[in-house]
Amino acid sequence: MKKDILSYTYEELQEEMEKIGEKAFRAKQIYEWLHVKLVDDFSQMSNLSKALREKLAEEFDICTVSPVERQQSKLDGTNKFLFCLHDGNMVESVLMRYKHGNSVCISSQVGCRMGCRFCASTLDGLARNLAPSEMLAQIYRIQKIIGERISHVVVMGTGEPLDNYDNFVKFIRMLTDEHGLHISQRNVTVSTCGIVPRIKELAEENLQITLALSLHGSTQEKRKELMPVANRYTLPEVLDACDEYFDRTGRRITFEYSLIDGVNDSDEDARELTAIARPRNCHINLIPVNPVKERDFEQPSRKNAMNFKNKLEKNGINVTIRREMGADIDGACGQLRRRYIE
Repeated sequence: MKKDILSYTYEELQEEMEKIGEKAFRAKQIYEWLHVKLVDDFSQMSNLSKALREKLAEEFDICTVSPVERQQSKLDGTNKFLFCLHDGNMVESVLMRYKHGNSVCISSQVGCRMGCRFCASTLDGLARNLAPSEMLAQIYRIQKIIGERISHVVVMGTGEPLDNYDNFVKFIRMLTDEHGLHISQRNVTVSTCGIVPRIKELAEENLQITLALSLHGSTQEKRKELMPVANRYTLPEVLDACDEYFDRTGRRITFEYSLIDGVNDSDEDARELTAIARPRNCHINLIPVNPVKERDFEQPSRKNAMNFKNKLEKNGINVTIRREMGADIDGACGQLRRRYIE
């Protein structure tokens, strides 16, 4: 089986070149072709000898993703891409255009095993983890398709990134490496449902990425109703891990809170959420729940969502209601799902 060259860090690629009898500077050339010029064929690496290109093709694969479908929202121009992986599995990625730049939301797994009740991504369970190359390739392919630079990345697509921890951390280091696309770590956000040991481990990685906790319930009981992970890690444990992340990194935590009509949008929920947020340097991102046909959760009315937001703001809480993007193409938060080639 050939080696996955797109998953090699710059340092690992230098070592590989030495192993096959090549000079270390070849690694810089190859890495630039792969991660800056974004080529997916060794034959395109024109400053390498034909013999070296053939040697690379014999030993390595460039694991890319193949576009299968592209949908564009008529509401806001958001693009959703369906990509096929080398084994026929599918992942979805979303391109969102903002004034501050192009942002891509990528998947970290094929499917998800976390079981959050309001999310489509988890309906068919987990098929497998994505390699660093497969996470990078989603961004690279979209950048090539649109011919514009991607400046922001959110790891909030299908999958729980911290359930694929080693590959995820390696992906972040490669994405932000000065030899590659060199996207600022401060422009990268990762969302987690709250795997406590991994949050603590991430705090020690010396990264400057933003951590977004999928909170969704203002009490342990509410979280357990919505998120099976709460049976493993209690709300106080999760909040302590978030505090540790802030203390170690200085990066403000984002609490993602899906507003569900009649489930977690009461005055009492607002008071409990205020109690969580007030002592912390955090931001609350309210997300009116997006429809998933297999679930019966409904969005609160715009008026009720604004009332909930206002209650938090009156208590000095930093809060926004997320701008819904791509809902008409099932590209909004919680709507991405696992798909296969039929």
